[in-house]
Amino acid sequence: MGVLKIAAALGVAFVMNAAAIGAASAYDGTKCKAPGDCWEPKPGYPEKVAGSKYDPKHDPKELAKNQSAIAAMEERNKKRAEHFKKTGAFVYDVSKIP
Repeated sequence: MGVLKIAAALGVAFVMNAAAIGAASAYDGTKCKAPGDCWEPKPGYPEKVAGSKYDPKHDPKELAKNQSAIAAMEERNKKRAEHFKKTGAFVYDVSKIP
């Protein structure tokens, strides 16, 4: 029984070691622009994305919604910070700030 446990443990260790070595040696890094910057486009991917079929063509109305939401968030944070500086108490709900 003890021999089977040892053999099973060795088998698991061998498989995990082989998986780690395989993952580490999967890419040799010969085409990296910098250490860790090894992304390469697939063949046929354009050099410039704008105007190609990969261009996401963001809707200006949706982008404006995001900008207005960010502006509102910054305004709320400004009110919270001012109230905290005055009183020393943080109030999350801006409507409760006097």
